[in-house]
Amino acid sequence: MGKPTKLSRNRVFWSSVIVAVLFGFVVVKLFIIQLVQAEKYQSEALSQWTRNTAVTAKRGEIMDINGTVLAQSATAYKVLIWPNRIQKDEWERVSTELANIEGLNLSYEYIYKRVSNTLTEKPLSEIVLARQLERDVADEIVSLQLGPGVVIATDTKRYYPYGDLLSQVLGFTNKVEGNGQEGLELKYNKYLAGIDGRMLTERDRDGHSIAYGTQEFIPPEDGNDLVLTIDSVVQAFLEKALDNALKVNNAKSAQGIIMNAKTGAIVAIGSLPSFDSNNPPRSDVELLGNLSRNRIVADAYEPGSTFKIITLASALDSGAINTNFTCNCPGARYVNGQRIKCWRSAGHGTQNLTKCADNSCNCAFIDMALAMGTEEFYDYIYKFGFGNTTGSGLGSESSGIVTHQKYIRDTDIARIGFGQSIAVTPLQLVSAACAAVNGGNLMQPYIVAKMLTADGKEIFSANPTVVRRVISEQTSKTVREILESVVQNGSGRNAQIAGYRVGGKTGTAQKYENGVIAQGKLIASFIGIAPMDDPEFVCLILVDEPQVGVIFGSTVAAPFVKQALEETLRYYGFAAEGSEETVMVPDLYGKTVSEAQQILEDVGLNATFQATDKIVNQIPQPGEMAIKGTDVLLYTESTSIVITEDTVSMISFIGMTRLEAYDKLKEMGLKMEISGTYSGGLVTWQSIGYDKEVEFGATITLVFGSE
Repeated sequence: MGKPTKLSRNRVFWSSVIVAVLFGFVVVKLFIIQLVQAEKYQSEALSQWTRNTAVTAKRGEIMDINGTVLAQSATAYKVLIWPNRIQKDEWERVSTELANIEGLNLSYEYIYKRVSNTLTEKPLSEIVLARQLERDVADEIVSLQLGPGVVIATDTKRYYPYGDLLSQVLGFTNKVEGNGQEGLELKYNKYLAGIDGRMLTERDRDGHSIAYGTQEFIPPEDGNDLVLTIDSVVQAFLEKALDNALKVNNAKSAQGIIMNAKTGAIVAIGSLPSFDSNNPPRSDVELLGNLSRNRIVADAYEPGSTFKIITLASALDSGAINTNFTCNCPGARYVNGQRIKCWRSAGHGTQNLTKCADNSCNCAFIDMALAMGTEEFYDYIYKFGFGNTTGSGLGSESSGIVTHQKYIRDTDIARIGFGQSIAVTPLQLVSAACAAVNGGNLMQPYIVAKMLTADGKEIFSANPTVVRRVISEQTSKTVREILESVVQNGSGRNAQIAGYRVGGKTGTAQKYENGVIAQGKLIASFIGIAPMDDPEFVCLILVDEPQVGVIFGSTVAAPFVKQALEETLRYYGFAAEGSEETVMVPDLYGKTVSEAQQILEDVGLNATFQATDKIVNQIPQPGEMAIKGTDVLLYTESTSIVITEDTVSMISFIGMTRLEAYDKLKEMGLKMEISGTYSGGLVTWQSIGYDKEVEFGATITLVFGSE
């Protein structure tokens, strides 16, 4: 045998190299398959010989403070498609049959893509066709006998037993995954949702379950339950009052909140119009957005005179004023050369501190704000919580608008004193009002009282939290006394409740559109506090764009705060005390205003009205008890829209007959007095000039000339 040639040696070498390289590729590939991509291939293999079906976790319940269920998950059904168990010649029939079921509301094209498994490039072994179906729909599908590729499985569906009660707060879930989409359902979704389980079942190459194959069940972890501070009974009281306010005032919307003044717990909160959480209007995105918006926490507005509570408390606590404070109101203040009007153009004259609040005198609160100065007043504004979110646990909370003090001039601080040039959320305002009357502590508002596991174990419990002390106890006591006088003797008299000590403050706020004041659009509001000897509840109701009568907080909002507070106090067992003489409100429906006036006078009540034709509504309602000497609000068929803040813009009566002038004055809520003995001709002179502001209910003197 001859010696190997150089060529043969080269061939052996390169052959060995090639074999080594190929072997190296094999080793590397095996390494990648067995180690690097092991999980991927194992998953693909597992998907081929097993079917992985989700077992839906039960979503946690939402309950009120008494354990009443407000949101729960009920048993429902879902339709699963197993495409590899549906023959091709059955695709059309199965799709047609399912598309004809009304309860599914799915198109033929939508179903066909899933039945034929052309939904994605990669074929799927299981497709969820529809979820959260009622039993009758599931039974109808079963009755069609569509074969082993169409499967009915159990599912859960969110159910709200009280429909539209607390709907903006609760929110709702989506229909695909059942996850929270709005409200608390969204905010606390990770706690409520739980973790879905799995059912793994072995199957053959055709997708059929193996008779004696292995099954693995991974149980779901049910979601946690939320217990709210809300009392569903008080919530119903509040929403009934809001509904009355909305309808009686023909308003755009009405919002309200009742808070425990001592703890910060939100007892009731709502906005109307609302929606049924079981069936939100998903097809109209704009409508759904408007209805589901929790305006109490999300919307900032100029509070108007309700903010005077904050100015009063701040000025007293800072020492800028004391209880001997007096104010002379000529109808306006000039600040840096700018005229800032009081709501009463004729002025209030000289008043002590209590009368300043009773009259809601703008000039007095301008003086208080200027006496403090920008820096000190701003310190209190921030201490009361304005300019920051409250941390209430409610989603989409706004911080309001507090302009940085370096941009604030004296004219701005003067307007802030009576609730303009600052924007707050209703939640911030109520929280601050609680601090003003509860002894001086700003409490953190909260709505979640507890969180429980599915088996009832408590994993979270909220405790009342003092954010900071804002004012002294003595200042708070003085504020309570003054606010009680506002209801007893001032603009808040329509919030009086027989047998209870009530305090409060009216407010009428202007609205802005595109940066300018929107003419004819206002928000009327009232904050009510009770009982004033030891405040327990603070209630705020806002009526947005009321469209009947003369608009101010004392007639548009105060009666409905009274309604909500009175029912709440009685429900919680606060006994009526005192010796106020009460009378039953008579039924005035269908009467003319003149007839109603006489009926009310006979029982010791007063009438507040605008037009003089037949009455179509009244507040309080017939049969309710009212304190003798208080007002009954009368709404008539032709009540016209005169928008003002406790004032009426005067018109010219020159050239009118006596009857024409009388009718017009009545329509404006004013009274007529004739100067002299002659009244048969036309008006030649009037005591208040054209385009002046006059207090609602005032008497206008007219002079008539000879014909």
